[in-house]
Amino acid sequence: MTRDATIETKDPRVLVVIPAFNEARAIGRVIRDIPAGQIEEIIVVNNASTDETERHARASGATVLREDRKGYGWACLRGIEYARGRQPDIIVFLDGDHSDYPGEMPRLLAPILRGEADFVIGSRMTGDREPGAMLPQALIGNYVACSLIKWIWGVRFTDLGPFRAIRFEALEELAMQDKTFGWTVEMQIKAVRAGLRCQEAPVSYRRRVGVSKVTGSVSGTIKASVKILWTIGKFAFKKHSELGKNL
Repeated sequence: MTRDATIETKDPRVLVVIPAFNEARAIGRVIRDIPAGQIEEIIVVNNASTDETERHARASGATVLREDRKGYGWACLRGIEYARGRQPDIIVFLDGDHSDYPGEMPRLLAPILRGEADFVIGSRMTGDREPGAMLPQALIGNYVACSLIKWIWGVRFTDLGPFRAIRFEALEELAMQDKTFGWTVEMQIKAVRAGLRCQEAPVSYRRRVGVSKVTGSVSGTIKASVKILWTIGKFAFKKHSELGKNL
């Protein structure tokens, strides 16, 4: 893949993928806040919701896919599978709980469109964060994970935030596999391993609509923390093994 080229079109094809589990109260707001004119298609992946997420998403103009296997990664993988039939230039991943500000999407797209990056993460740590929007356990977990990535791979990230944009060609190189809570950290580690040009852009963050499925409960927090640390450990072991073979 050419790392120093701009997107070779005046009208880049951008798809937005929104994994959604029981986000009926928020999904319409998220879709309506996405900047008009720059996005070709908005895809909501209904991840086994038991509320009216799907109906509200369709009413707001999104393409709705169903993924009945519960898990953030499962939903994202379903969105990628759909995108292969569209072959966009860029995919943006965005949460469906209205905690992100979709109107800030151009901040993530700009470095890619200028040919300066392949992958841009929206950093809640460097942007404006509403008090209480991230619970203490989320802040601690985020810090630990990013610190481990810097220590092991020498690349500094400030956030594992879900709001992110990536060239579709680059995303396909990564061969994403995680089905649940390890999705974001897997993408970042694989991007570093693949030599992608990674950047962060400051984004705003507010209190989500409803209760977080991850940090809103003790069990969710533990499961996410274990999976993130396990994912980092798996790739650290792989790095160690590769170094050993080259000695």
